[in-house]
Amino acid sequence: MVARIQALATAVPPTVLEQDSVRDVFASQQGLSRLAQRLVPAAFNESGIRTRRTVIEELRLDRNSDDPVFFDGSTCTLLTPGTKVRNDLYIDEATRLVLQAAKDALDACDISPADVTHIVTVSCTGFYAPGPDFMLVRDLGVSPSAQRFHLGFMGCYASMPALKLAKTFCDADPDAIVLVVSVELCTLHVRSSSDPDQIVASSLFADGAGAAVVSARDVAHGPALQLDAFETMITPVGERDMAWTIGDEGFEMILSTYVPHIIDEHITGALEPLFAHEPGVHEEPERSIRNWAIHPGGRSILDKVESRMRLQPAQLRASREVLRDYGNMSSATILFVLRSIVDEAVGRAGSEEGRAEAGAPERVCAMAFGPGLTVETALMTVLPNG
Repeated sequence: MVARIQALATAVPPTVLEQDSVRDVFASQQGLSRLAQRLVPAAFNESGIRTRRTVIEELRLDRNSDDPVFFDGSTCTLLTPGTKVRNDLYIDEATRLVLQAAKDALDACDISPADVTHIVTVSCTGFYAPGPDFMLVRDLGVSPSAQRFHLGFMGCYASMPALKLAKTFCDADPDAIVLVVSVELCTLHVRSSSDPDQIVASSLFADGAGAAVVSARDVAHGPALQLDAFETMITPVGERDMAWTIGDEGFEMILSTYVPHIIDEHITGALEPLFAHEPGVHEEPERSIRNWAIHPGGRSILDKVESRMRLQPAQLRASREVLRDYGNMSSATILFVLRSIVDEAVGRAGSEEGRAEAGAPERVCAMAFGPGLTVETALMTVLPNG
């Protein structure tokens, strides 16, 4: 059998950021240049985001901390803790979210942690060793002999090669059960700045975790996503437009406003190797593929994809809704989008529309972007009954 995502689960921290309130906080910071004073409200208002989540409880804004580290509510000032302070919080909160998402994914398909043969963890917003892959063994009950792999510091596209790696394991061993978990705590690195790239990053990024159970075994009777094909492409331009480095006051994101234009110019070329797997899809992808799981790096990126690929709004609904409700959670975001697509497909399967379309495969094109500029793509098929 072909490798399938047998279950998907997501987890977010409890603190909710209302986009309008966060916009006002960033706009009120001292020292902003005149250009930045115009860019901050524009970036936040045009983001397509309504709410985000953060592990920084001080950003609740409705109460003051006696000893603030990230945000002083009494003066409405964003503080600048060092990278160590930020990473220490990452260690605690990333572990908690990884365990929650992984447990929920395994429970969803009735798989015992002891049955997991491989672990692939993903993150670019913090470091520690032994890391989240080890914590899944220690605290969740995964076998100590499970093979463990960590994809670190790859950026927003990293869950795609993680799923590709899981498929490779399952293709090599039909009995493999692979647990893929991504966790990103992007808000740990948000800061006040007059730099346009940092302003864009501050308006978009959020915290969350996603988990997927991948296997070719018949282990679940619920919905699944068959992993059909994967491809990777680096665009000829964009190396300096999307990057991720480590500074003394957290990690520093370069996210140029030119990125949507690069995607607009090169998306069709990036998809050609993927569609070569299925010539019928290549001819009219907008008609052959019902769901487009596009990493919502921002609203302008989704707008460019929709326009260039001649898609209908419904085909990008999941990506836009995840962006609206959760923001850009870097590599974890695509797992949120895929879960939304599966849930929606299951709902349709039981409807009058779904019964009329019974027997027709529901295809998914997944795509995520990251530093380089790297484009990761995949073709998948929704299996409502596993």
